[in-house]
Amino acid sequence: MRFEFATATRIVFGEGTAATLPDLARTFGARPLVVTGASPERAAGLVAALSALSCAVPGEPAVELVREGAQLAKDAGCDVVIAIGGGSVIDAGKAIAVIATNGGEPLDFLEVVGKGQSFKEAPLPFIAVPTTAGTGSEVTRNAVLGSPEHGVKASLRSPLMLPRVAVVDPELTYGLPPAITAYTGLDALTQLIEPYVSSRANPLVDALCVEGIRRVAGALRRVYHDGKDPDARRDMALASLSGGLALANAGLGVVHGFAAPLGGQWKAPHGALCAALLPHGMAANVAALRARAPQHPALERYAEIARLLTGRREARVEDGIDWVRKLCAELNVPALRAWGISHADFPGIVEKAAKASSMQANPLPLTSEELTAVLLAAH
Repeated sequence: MRFEFATATRIVFGEGTAATLPDLARTFGARPLVVTGASPERAAGLVAALSALSCAVPGEPAVELVREGAQLAKDAGCDVVIAIGGGSVIDAGKAIAVIATNGGEPLDFLEVVGKGQSFKEAPLPFIAVPTTAGTGSEVTRNAVLGSPEHGVKASLRSPLMLPRVAVVDPELTYGLPPAITAYTGLDALTQLIEPYVSSRANPLVDALCVEGIRRVAGALRRVYHDGKDPDARRDMALASLSGGLALANAGLGVVHGFAAPLGGQWKAPHGALCAALLPHGMAANVAALRARAPQHPALERYAEIARLLTGRREARVEDGIDWVRKLCAELNVPALRAWGISHADFPGIVEKAAKASSMQANPLPLTSEELTAVLLAAH
């Protein structure tokens, strides 16, 4: 057995921990750049307290935004980057921090569609503060960027990009509307299921996934229907953190393999795409494993997922898939067609998904026909 496990230098978790941000920031520098989402007023108090510059990410981060943000940080002499927002904001902050010190074009370092060069210089110190419970980006070593010219999302990736501090305050998620709670929460579940059945799974990741799946099973329905339930919000924040730790060290799979080209071409929330695909990706993997690798350990792992989700010791693999399908229906997850994706788009999506970095950790390779069937079922 051989594996590695890496994460943020420091994780600060709990209600009220966001109040420690000014003191944390001052340990790294005196001139912060604060990266925020489409509602920058949510971070206005911190920006004022630190006399910081701010940079807003209005939607999914793209190469051009990172280029501009890195130049802003350099021109202003910023010595620390703080991202306060969802996964897109945190990924943008990570990318800005590392491009600011390494120079060059983001495409020089981007996987799949870029040159994939390695970073040589450490990024500016980076502090991640998630305001959603889904992506786990506060503890991952990559930043997902959109490249409009290629119609795909791809990652900057390096151990150097792990945040110096992750501040996870469940109170910051209390105001999330039900739809965002659903999409981000189902993204968190996906990022616990896929690493658990991944070809790169390891015992440390297993423990995180089992605990995280159990918490999502008990909390996501509750927090969708009552966004002010503090215990459910705390459980989802912890599950999201666990998913980020897991995917950073064991990879993902078919659902996120599809999410890269879909998110690059259509303006759909990442979590909504993952949610639409999740039960069908699970079913495709199970069918392929039974047909081509019936002794594969991932089959028993899917059975354990079913037991964790349903709370029933006698649950079978199909019960887990059905549980996810019913949850997606209860949480009003739109089908792929709701985002303008048509059958005619399937061949191009499948071709790009097969090359996506996330697909490489799927428990076994899926054929083009199997991948197309997933899209058809999710459509």
